[in-house]
Amino acid sequence: MRIATVLALASAPVLASQAAYADLDGKGNNGQGSQEHGDSSGDGKISSTVGMIVYDRSKNGSGDSVGSITSTTSWTPPACWYAPKYTPAELQAYLEPIWEAGSTGDGWDATQRDRYVNGHPYKDFNKDKTGKGYWWDSYVNESFPPGWDQCKEPYFWVDTGDAPPANIKNAVTPEILAQLAYNEIRVPSKDVSLAPAGTTKVNLPTWAWLDRATFRPVSVTARIDALGMWATTTATPVSLKIEPGTSDAVTYPASGVCEFDNGSVGEKYTAGDADKTPPCGVKYLRSSGNGSYQLKATITWDISWTGSDGGGTHDLAPGSFGRSQDVTVQEIQSVNR
Repeated sequence: MRIATVLALASAPVLASQAAYADLDGKGNNGQGSQEHGDSSGDGKISSTVGMIVYDRSKNGSGDSVGSITSTTSWTPPACWYAPKYTPAELQAYLEPIWEAGSTGDGWDATQRDRYVNGHPYKDFNKDKTGKGYWWDSYVNESFPPGWDQCKEPYFWVDTGDAPPANIKNAVTPEILAQLAYNEIRVPSKDVSLAPAGTTKVNLPTWAWLDRATFRPVSVTARIDALGMWATTTATPVSLKIEPGTSDAVTYPASGVCEFDNGSVGEKYTAGDADKTPPCGVKYLRSSGNGSYQLKATITWDISWTGSDGGGTHDLAPGSFGRSQDVTVQEIQSVNR
């Protein structure tokens, strides 16, 4: 019904865009901003963006090419959550014009007035508690993943320092902040170094490696300043999986999974390695003909978080990111090294 209230006032073109979510709360808040918009004042009044999550991405992956990680399990970050949004005066300023417009029907408006004005259970928008808490509302992941519309609780009040009602699922916590920061993690995207590079030969072991200067732990911190709540989510590279792009190939090791060691994976090929087996690589058994094979390199990242809960380090679902590159394989009967 809360959503219906706003949909009655919104235009169809707006609803078709990402602004559709922004208008669901009447304030344009989507929980995805990178900067705070408003500060607490001496009388306790605060901008309706009080629950806006602020992200510190200064330790995130950077460079010309980065990508977002995907959970390697069925787990996904929350699609919606609850956090502070309105002071008593702000909720009044938002709801009363809707009631006066009469667009949601007399019955609905009367029910809402009874809840927020007439004392069942709140009286006069809780103005007597101004500066002592906030009206909480739902926020939505701006990409609208499945479940984005499942946070349907009506506005509820939480006193400063109190936990939200136990029956409210997805009320923001340090863990939820950590899960949302998971969405903001960006990791380097770079072709695997190969030797021979670009073009290799049938039955010739091709060495593969990644540079430790590129692949290192990255992190994002999410916080809600008004609650003194924060969480830092860190992604650490742990392995590289090589998929040759054809069944006519073998990998080194046989599993195709090469472990990271001190920030790098595999070994750089040198002239003295001609008779050695690469610790990480691939050997193609058939020519790619007039085309090329798509070698896919997927890096798995362990994800952990710490936060204002003081509970130490916690784990989240591992994530992965992969990219493909062309490898041309030429036929040759014998190779002299």
